[in-house]
Amino acid sequence: MSPKILSASAFLLLGICTLCGAVHAQITAASFALHDGDRVTFYGDSITEQREYTEDVEEYVLTHYPAWKVSFHNAGVSADKVSGGQNGPIDLRLNRDVFAWHPDVITILLGMNDSYYRPDDPGIFSTYARGYRHIVEAMQKNNPRVRITLIQPSPYDDVTREPRFSGGSNSVLLKYSAFVIQLAGELGTQTADFNTPLTTVLRTIKTESPSLARQIIPDRVHPQQGGHWIMAESLLKSWKASPLVTSVAIHAGANLSFNAANTDVAGLMRSKGRLPSRISWEQADKALPLPLPPPEVDPVLALVAMHSDLIAALDQETLQVFDLPAGTYDLFIDGRKIGSFLAGQLAEGINLATMETPMLEQARLVAFDTEKVNDLESARFEIVSSSTTIDESSTAQALADAYLKGVERQRADAHPVPHHFDLQLTTPSTPGR
Repeated sequence: MSPKILSASAFLLLGICTLCGAVHAQITAASFALHDGDRVTFYGDSITEQREYTEDVEEYVLTHYPAWKVSFHNAGVSADKVSGGQNGPIDLRLNRDVFAWHPDVITILLGMNDSYYRPDDPGIFSTYARGYRHIVEAMQKNNPRVRITLIQPSPYDDVTREPRFSGGSNSVLLKYSAFVIQLAGELGTQTADFNTPLTTVLRTIKTESPSLARQIIPDRVHPQQGGHWIMAESLLKSWKASPLVTSVAIHAGANLSFNAANTDVAGLMRSKGRLPSRISWEQADKALPLPLPPPEVDPVLALVAMHSDLIAALDQETLQVFDLPAGTYDLFIDGRKIGSFLAGQLAEGINLATMETPMLEQARLVAFDTEKVNDLESARFEIVSSSTTIDESSTAQALADAYLKGVERQRADAHPVPHHFDLQLTTPSTPGR
């Protein structure tokens, strides 16, 4: 519940148009590779089947573009190679698990199993190259307008543990990555690098905490949440994703004013006097922050976020307040204390996305919804992908119906709600200090 607006006799009231912010948000949306109404299919092996980086991407789209209706389909199958695998040969897999879903966007992540975890072998590499080319050409033949992103294979962890053979497994995957880049250039697709960013994070964190670094890819193949967020970031950056959640800059001096992007600010008020000791406003945001968990819940992810550009690249919910008297200020959102900040810190800017706010609480609800939706889609996909045709059984249909209801809940929970902001001077600066 929002606290009562302070008395008009104690404050000046000002409303300013935020058209510039709306235009900025439109520009960032226009540059993003995904569009409202897109159907996205993630194709790959068990690393995709984990539904981690794929859910992270889904959560980014839901929180940053809550008005959009983008559909996500995960077609990852454990142990798959470019030739297919336990759920059928490649052409069956493509027809049943990809083309039947009519995607506008497809990502491909294959290579870990294709390497057989062996030293570089020309014959094995040739099989990978031919098979990968066949997959992309088949996708383009099925739909010439489909937008494809080829993902360079995620790393085998030869950083936190000794390589099993000279050169290591990841050197083989880097050779495969070079081929993926070459093929993308030939066939006119996009690429995303999952290997370099994650390997860099492994090296960085190893110097600080070797034991936590080993938990990023515990079995050397399948990343956990921290690693998957780095991979999701890489994919989103290749799609020109914007870091903007919201941006508000308030000038608290005599000429009270503000600039805002991707949010509507109203009812901006300040206490009387030459220098204000209290400012309040209403904010109706157009997006939510990323639903990252508290550091104590996932210390590995917290360390990954600290030693990468994840927050800078994808999660900027900035607040700046200028012209405040020196001192310490408490920030309240909907009556909840968010933190205490020096006037200088507020002038430099704080990132609300990294703080326990009502907005982050709502984003975590979206993440909960997304996990449940993916559980339903996974159950249905397991039925469908074990048959030679699209399964129309009552179980599959019941799961599909439950999935659609889950998506409705997911999108409803992603719509931001208005919040009341209150900034109060609690400890004035003592002259001479």
